[in-house]
Amino acid sequence: MVVFAGQGDARRSMELLWGPRVGAPRTGPGPKPGLSVEAIVAAAIEIADAEGMAALSMRSVGERLGRTAMALYTYVPGKTELVDLMYDRTLGELPSAYPDSGGWRVSALALADALWDLHLRHPWLLQVSPARPVLGPGEFHVQETLLSVLATTGLPLTRVRWVVSALFNIVRGSVQAAAESRQAATETGQSEEDWWSARSVLLGELVPDLPSRFPTVARLGEEGTFEATGEAYLEREARLSFEAGLELLLDGVDAAIVKASGPR
Repeated sequence: MVVFAGQGDARRSMELLWGPRVGAPRTGPGPKPGLSVEAIVAAAIEIADAEGMAALSMRSVGERLGRTAMALYTYVPGKTELVDLMYDRTLGELPSAYPDSGGWRVSALALADALWDLHLRHPWLLQVSPARPVLGPGEFHVQETLLSVLATTGLPLTRVRWVVSALFNIVRGSVQAAAESRQAATETGQSEEDWWSARSVLLGELVPDLPSRFPTVARLGEEGTFEATGEAYLEREARLSFEAGLELLLDGVDAAIVKASGPR
């Protein structure tokens, strides 16, 4: 399920993202006091965190707040605008400061870890496509944080922007596998271990010549070390893939810094 942000009324969404209405309680005649955009967004995030985007609706948010769906429309025009607010508010959780005593690489690693944790804590973020940015303060906060950390490499910002994109894609791609590993066990009622156990037996029975047909894959299986750690295999592999991809990316940045400094 892919959700495209920025599909509601552009002016209303931007006003809610940037204007004073965000978090401000309503006063005067009309809805019951105590309800606010902030409360609606917080309830929506709680639903998405617990049950995924499929469970999100104006009605479900209203029920969580003890109100009708119609009561919410006074504050948020609809679900599309609500998704914008949820996404942007959650991105705003990313810390803005990282240790810099160890140089740009230490900061970049800490930032990548924080992005990993943010997406694993709110896996529904991965369902919101970045193809249509919400252009809110949370989204700009993430961009500013990534750029400012990696700008300390001394590389031109025109090059840093591509490093930022690569780092963000490494995080997003890897953490998606980890999040889906958890989701699969919950939604199917079958653990990853049980699933693989049943199919591995069948694969050996039905395709006995598999190693000769796919020798490189077979060699990988022979050379790989799969220690029992108590962590789901796919989630552990996703984390290792994230760490390896990040290391290679930062090695490349190191090489670019050396190249930019000229011959020694």
